[in-house]
Amino acid sequence: MQRPRHGGKIAEHRFTLLAYVFITFVLGTIGFAANAKYTEMIWIDLRGTPGGPVALIENEMNYSINVMAIACYFVMELFMQALLLHRCFVIWNWARYVMVPMITLYIGMIAMAILVLIESSAGAVFYNINTELAYLSLEVGLTVTYSVLVTSRLLSMRGMMRQIIREYDSSTYNTIVLMVVESAMAYIAYAIVFIVSFGMHSNVDNLCFLSISHVQGMAQLLIIIRVARGRAITSEQTRAAARTTIAFSATVSDETGENDIERTAGSEEGRVESGSEKATEVDTA
Repeated sequence: MQRPRHGGKIAEHRFTLLAYVFITFVLGTIGFAANAKYTEMIWIDLRGTPGGPVALIENEMNYSINVMAIACYFVMELFMQALLLHRCFVIWNWARYVMVPMITLYIGMIAMAILVLIESSAGAVFYNINTELAYLSLEVGLTVTYSVLVTSRLLSMRGMMRQIIREYDSSTYNTIVLMVVESAMAYIAYAIVFIVSFGMHSNVDNLCFLSISHVQGMAQLLIIIRVARGRAITSEQTRAAARTTIAFSATVSDETGENDIERTAGSEEGRVESGSEKATEVDTA
């Protein structure tokens, strides 16, 4: 991991980022290994069971190895969504009107994940669990909301800086916006295909289910790399932008007020002078 460019404050988070990457990597590896093992069981080890591979696929939740794989993927996705929430709150300077709805969606995701695991452990057919659709919809909704909030905030900050400094280099904001949109769109498109195929009970959902968490993980790594290199927006930068805008507005208003006072004083002096000239003309006459 490269050393950040903006000093030691981000450097203190290096161990947190490494721990996050390690945890998500371990969870993704366990889930992938469990799916690979059950695939081996379907087509090799248990191929001769009554009903064959078709019955094993339909009754996959009767095997604890699949429940463990789903649990690992759920925990992994919750970790990744928590990272999105943190980045969104940092960019919005921990505004309550942003935190409350986002945290509500996140709690709903956790509740849906727990319900899916409970129904799966009871032996339900995974692709008949309607709660899974609700979970996927909340997850996609949270990602879309994150993308809209972060993009709008960055564009707003870029506009404020351009108003203050006409020749301001906004390439940093443009790059981050592109990164957010590209990383989010890759996962959102993949997740929508998964939701549609899951709802239609299509075999396409088997392909999506095994790789959707890894697609989301790759999108998250783009954010982590920028944070680790010190190229991400921090809380200090959002506060500084707000303070700069307020200070600039106050300066402009003060200068406008001073100009108005000078103009008023000048007009009053002109009136006094013209009045004195008229009085002199009357006395002379």
